[in-house]
Amino acid sequence: MDTRHLLPFLEEQNLLTPDQSREISEEQARTGKPVEVILANFGILQMAQLLEKISDRLGLPLIADLSGMELSPELLAKIPPHTARNLGALPVATDGATLTVALVDPLNPQAIEDLRFACGMEVVQVVVPPDQVQALVERHYGSTESNIEDLIQELEKAPESALETEGIDLNAVGSAPIVKYVNTVIARAIQAKASDIHFEPFEKEFKIRYRVDGALYEMAPPPRRLAVPVTSRIKVMANLNIAERRVPQDGRIQTLLGGRNVDLRVSTLPTQYGESVVLRVLDRSVVNLDLEKLGIPKAIFDYICDTIEKPNGIFIVTGPTGSGKTTTLYACLNRVNTIETKILTVEDPVEYELEGVIQVPAHEAIGLTFARALRAFLRQDPDKILVGETRDLETAQIAIQASLTGHLVMTSLHTNDAAGAVTRLLDMGVEPFLMAATMEGILAQRLLRRVCKDCRTPYPPKTEILSQLGLAPSDVGDRPFYFGKGCETCNGTGYRGRVGIYELLDIREPIRQLINDRAPSVIIRQKGMELGMTTLRQDGIRNILEGHTTVEEVLKYT
Repeated sequence: MDTRHLLPFLEEQNLLTPDQSREISEEQARTGKPVEVILANFGILQMAQLLEKISDRLGLPLIADLSGMELSPELLAKIPPHTARNLGALPVATDGATLTVALVDPLNPQAIEDLRFACGMEVVQVVVPPDQVQALVERHYGSTESNIEDLIQELEKAPESALETEGIDLNAVGSAPIVKYVNTVIARAIQAKASDIHFEPFEKEFKIRYRVDGALYEMAPPPRRLAVPVTSRIKVMANLNIAERRVPQDGRIQTLLGGRNVDLRVSTLPTQYGESVVLRVLDRSVVNLDLEKLGIPKAIFDYICDTIEKPNGIFIVTGPTGSGKTTTLYACLNRVNTIETKILTVEDPVEYELEGVIQVPAHEAIGLTFARALRAFLRQDPDKILVGETRDLETAQIAIQASLTGHLVMTSLHTNDAAGAVTRLLDMGVEPFLMAATMEGILAQRLLRRVCKDCRTPYPPKTEILSQLGLAPSDVGDRPFYFGKGCETCNGTGYRGRVGIYELLDIREPIRQLINDRAPSVIIRQKGMELGMTTLRQDGIRNILEGHTTVEEVLKYT
């Protein structure tokens, strides 16, 4: 069952305290075990008791055992296979006008509505043990774990007509082999916790690669002739123009996987050999929007918490693409998101929906730029404002104006370090005295791959490695460094997950004076270090010594 549905339900029933709920969430994130298994392991609730509580609260019949029930082909045909797999739904009975179903996640409020739409009839629910529902869905509708190699063989044998996805009814496409293949590739990537999926056409091959923890991995390549059908299928799913292959296009796919919503941001790019397509996976269940769980050092964490509670000023998060800036800013918003605080954001595009926050997607084509949205924000009586990215002088000037008129503004910039953000804004044309008056702090960050805990191996570092990091043997003492040998858990890579490293420039009086004097970033950086700033490299070394990451990762990113 989905944690987001089950834990609030149990808290509402006074069966869990908020602390227990948090502990269970952490245990699930750490082990990947289903919530119902963790509840049983903790001795809080056994599955039978849990199902009784759900049945009583929702007023639904409880069927403890489905093993003796006959499911006819006519009954199973009432739910399309892909819908049954995606929603974890099993038809149990029908009287012609109404369909009775069991769900893997009986607390999913959206599933029944989706089934009514997909089946075209009234749907009612019964409560059944989730493992029985899952097993029967897989037996009768097939597993979402379709074998990629088998699908490729099926596609190679398929006639050209079966690969056509253009100009035909979308419902008819539902059983086409190409559809099954694309769905499986996306499902595989999401299960592997990939952040991006790349579909790349070349002269003689068609590559598909996933980005997991910042590194790209290639999967079994499909035949070259599948490039156009696969690309067309993705464009159909994203409501893009499949006839237009000469210009880049952007779109969005919303899909259900294992009962949870996953957003995919789609970008197409015309190349010499066809369209290159990249899907950015926006899976809320993978991203942690709790500031305390981002692994930020305590001193920086306390500073951020103080800064984002201030009534006005500008807080900047900086770093290259894919360094986790948006996640940090969203976690900051989550922390200050209370009934008493009005929060407005302008983003391009809106990546994750935050409850209680007014989020505006920028739309350059119709003139809704960051600057124009920001101007409108000042008439909407906000307390805190998030600007997805400060790209130009106009946006920067209005952000400064907003902070001077009593609003806290959070934004991101693309620079290499914290001091570089000052130079970048000066280059844009921002007046230094305005910057010095409004800036509160600049946080630079990177994401490094985390050493796999299951195959982590210590080793004594050599003098050459230490000199590359600017360390002497006396700085390290007898503390070991670590590397990942590679195991099944991390797919032989030696890495699993990522860890952030941070550098915070606190804009205090000496720094304000340097900004006013238009000092170069090197001078500002040196002054920051004199005042106690930990650099990205120093924070990286701390992570090496604590066994979180490797020397290679720190040298690569700092």
